[in-house]
Amino acid sequence: MPNTDRPSSPKAGGAAAAMSALVLAVLLAALDQTIVSTALPRIAEDLNGFDDIAWVSAAYLLASTAVTPLWGKLGDMFGRKRLYLASTTVFLIASVACGLARNLPELIGARVLQGVGGGGMIVLTFALVGDIVAPGERGRYQGLFGSVYGVASIIGPLLGGVFTDQLSWRWAFLVNLPVGLVALTVAARALPAATRGTRARIDYAGATVLAAIATGLVLVTSFGERWGWGSPAVVGLIAATLAPAVLLVPVERRAAAPVMPPAVFASRTVVFSSLIGFFANAAMFSVLVYLPTYLQIVRGVSATLSGVHMLPLVAGLVISQSLAGRWAAHAGRLRAVLLAGLVTNLAGLLLLGTIGAATDTLLLSVYFLITGVGIGMVPMVVLTTVQNSVPAADLGAASAVVTFARSIGAAFGVAVFGTLLNTGFAERARSLPTAGGFDAARPDTVGLLPGALRDTALDAFARATAAGYLWIAPTLAVGVLLALFLKPTRGKPARTPADTTAASGPADPATVGESGRPPVRSASS
Repeated sequence: MPNTDRPSSPKAGGAAAAMSALVLAVLLAALDQTIVSTALPRIAEDLNGFDDIAWVSAAYLLASTAVTPLWGKLGDMFGRKRLYLASTTVFLIASVACGLARNLPELIGARVLQGVGGGGMIVLTFALVGDIVAPGERGRYQGLFGSVYGVASIIGPLLGGVFTDQLSWRWAFLVNLPVGLVALTVAARALPAATRGTRARIDYAGATVLAAIATGLVLVTSFGERWGWGSPAVVGLIAATLAPAVLLVPVERRAAAPVMPPAVFASRTVVFSSLIGFFANAAMFSVLVYLPTYLQIVRGVSATLSGVHMLPLVAGLVISQSLAGRWAAHAGRLRAVLLAGLVTNLAGLLLLGTIGAATDTLLLSVYFLITGVGIGMVPMVVLTTVQNSVPAADLGAASAVVTFARSIGAAFGVAVFGTLLNTGFAERARSLPTAGGFDAARPDTVGLLPGALRDTALDAFARATAAGYLWIAPTLAVGVLLALFLKPTRGKPARTPADTTAASGPADPATVGESGRPPVRSASS
């Protein structure tokens, strides 16, 4: 028999503390996706592992993506608070192991474990917001977490560079411990008591199939260009990914408590929102990862100064996340906010498609600002739309579906844009003579060219970057079309406990999801 106990309401003043702990957790988990990027050369040098250094980043992404659906479902079954505390503990233990690694295999293994914990921290945080906050207010709080995630994606490489240069690359991992312990302590005290769901048998078969799919997708997107998109290894990975994908639906239909409930995919809102999240994240990470590269190579700024140049984008992202959440909560028009964000983001990509080596810095800042505004309005509105459309029993699984789609979208966007950029630059720079170690297949060797040849190469790289954004832009156009066909979902303003008690009759049609059952209420209901 399912247990329908609700999470208890946070104590007075506890909601703010709980949110603070969740924000810290998202910050740490998001930072560890990017903070090692600038530290990789030093790590490879210290641990003597240049050939396999890419696995330090890929291992975290692979593990966090693969376990996301399982954490979400286990949270539905056994209570999100205890699973959140467990995932955070795993993350912190793995962080210490990363910082103390004596060789590359040890570091890669610790990064896998860290990804297992980090994946749980992110998806359970988003689901916990659904437990604590009423449907009408979720957009506002999810916007806060989206801002933290976006900012972490930009400052991560900067912090990694600072730690590597001033202290040691090991501090990129060890810094998680003091911050994480604070978050863990506050969360243990402030989070509402765990929701208890149906104690059914764990869907090991479904979890294994999903892990296989996620592993294949991450490996293909992470190493496709390095190994060659048409190579036997990549073709084999694609085939190995498609095989379990075919088995997923039959396996989940037979499971007593499926990791990915088929009913979730019967919801048009969940399916369309997940696809929108995929396309939006593909575009977002092509911006967050490669604009700093453009700034460092074409504009000749340091890694730290490239972060300064990105501040307009960060400002636009943070402000639009906050305003979008408030607008959606007040007006109850999540689809309108989503469309506005997608269109603005699309406009930003088209503007970035015009940049060159001589683009005025002020004009570039305006383009960054517009792009940041568009980026900030989309991710958490997508998640809020899904959470408001499913019953409480499926909240974790539905959140995991969206998080899974966004993770794969991020990997897809980085891989595709990287291929477009490198291929485009190589074609444009092929006419340049090889001199002093310059290689048209490696943009980082542009600085080895003399005088006018260097200017020509920089212009080629800038135009290749711009062309990449024009190629990525259609993915957001698809997102706009999908958003137009989303079933409108209206959030409901938060109610007091007294209001909730009085409202024990039929569910309000404005807050009933596509399943026909009301979605999860606030912790006080």
